[in-house]
Amino acid sequence: MQQSDFDITFDEKVRIFSHDYLKCFKYISGFDSRKHAFTKRLYSKLISTSQLLEDFLDFHGAKNNSDWYFYRELTAAVRHLSLAGYSYQHLSNRLVFYDLVDTEGFEKQGEITFDFITSSIMKMAPVILDEARSLNIPITDETFNPAHFPTIPTGNMLDYNIDDKDKDQQKKHIVKIASSFLTIARGFDHLSFYEPYSMEEISTIVPDKINEVEIRYFEMLIHSLQSSFDTYVIHGGFRFGNRRLKQLRGYISIAFHLLQMIGRLLHFYERHLYEAGYKNIYKKVQDRLASLVDTPTLLDRIINYGLYYICHFLATGKALARDILNENIERSSITVGIPIKLGFHSRPSLLVAKIVQHYGGQVELCIKSDRFDASSVLDIQWAGGKIQKENISKVTFEGDTRALKDIEKLAGVNYGEDTIGKGVPLPKELNYLR
Repeated sequence: MQQSDFDITFDEKVRIFSHDYLKCFKYISGFDSRKHAFTKRLYSKLISTSQLLEDFLDFHGAKNNSDWYFYRELTAAVRHLSLAGYSYQHLSNRLVFYDLVDTEGFEKQGEITFDFITSSIMKMAPVILDEARSLNIPITDETFNPAHFPTIPTGNMLDYNIDDKDKDQQKKHIVKIASSFLTIARGFDHLSFYEPYSMEEISTIVPDKINEVEIRYFEMLIHSLQSSFDTYVIHGGFRFGNRRLKQLRGYISIAFHLLQMIGRLLHFYERHLYEAGYKNIYKKVQDRLASLVDTPTLLDRIINYGLYYICHFLATGKALARDILNENIERSSITVGIPIKLGFHSRPSLLVAKIVQHYGGQVELCIKSDRFDASSVLDIQWAGGKIQKENISKVTFEGDTRALKDIEKLAGVNYGEDTIGKGVPLPKELNYLR
C-alpha cells in the first residue's frame, strides 16, 4: 500500500526539503575562490531550494519556534542574497549587449557588490551545516561539482537568421515607451546624488525614504516598460538592427535588474536585520545574521551601488529617449489666444510647461521668427514679455501633437484662471496638472 503524504513525519519531510539545499552548502563550503564559482545556475539552485525549504518551515510554524527560528532565518537570507546575486550575474552577462558607454565605474562597483554577496553566502555555509546537524537533519554524503553549475556564456553564438529590422515598429508604441521612460526618469530625479552617502546619511533615508515598497513600485513600472518594448518594438536580440532603439532597451534593462537586486536586499534588511522584534530570541538571531551579513556593507551596496547607478543610467538615458521621441512624434501646430488680461505670467506659463513635460516631446511657442521652448517656464515668460510689448493676441505652438491637444484645451479655459488671475477648474483630461 502506498504511503500517504500525511503519514510522512515532519522529521522525514524536513530531511527531504533540506536535501538539495544542504548539498549546495556542502559544495560551497569547499570553495577556495568565489570569483568563478557562483554562476547563474548555482544561484538558481540556491533560490529554488531555499524557497521550498522556507515555505515548508513557515507552514509548520518555524517563525514561532525557538529551536527552528534561526534555521528558517538562514534560509530566508540565502534566498534573498541569491536573488540579488542572480540579478547581478544577469547584468554582468548581458552588459556587453546593452551598448552603453562609460561603464567602467559601474563594472568595478558591481564586482565589489558581487564579492560582498558571495562572501556572505560562503560565510553562511558552515553555519547552515552546523545548524542542520544541531537539529538532527541528515546531511547527504553526496556533493555537487563545478560541472553541475557551468556559466552561461560560451565561445559560440547561434546564427542570427531571424531579422527583426522589418518588424512593424509602430511609431505610437515607440513614442509611448520613450515618453514613459522620461516620466520614470523624472520620478528618480529627486533621488540623484553625486558623492557616496556616509553610513550616517544612509540611516536617515533607509527605510524611511528608500525602502522595498518604493523600489518595487519602480521595478514594476520599468518591467512593464521593458515588456512593452519587447512586444511592440523589437522582438529579437541585441546584435543587429536599430542600435539607438536597442540602446534605449539597454538603459531600461539595466535599471530593471538593478531595481530587482536592491529590492531583494532591502527586503532582507527591513525584514531580517532592521527590526527583529521585541522578543529576546529574535534579537539573538538578528545579531547572528548580522555577524554573517555585514549590515553597513549591505546598506552601502544598496545605496552607493544600486540606487546610485539606477539614477545614473536613467538620467543618462534621458537624452537618447528624448531624441527617439522627437524623431517619432506626430507633429502639428495650433494657434490659440493668450491668457486674457494678465498674459503669460507664472500660472499659465507653468501649466503649459507641465503639459509639454508630461509628454516629453518637443513643443515650441512661436512669435513671428522667434521660437521659445514651451517646456521651460522661463522661456514662456520671456515670450510673454515680447507678446505684451508688441500687443499680440494670438500665438502659435508647434510640435508634439499630443501636447498641443492639451494646450488647446487649456487655452479654452483661459489657461486655468479668470481675468483677475484666480484659478478656475480645468477639464478632466488635464487632471494630471493638479
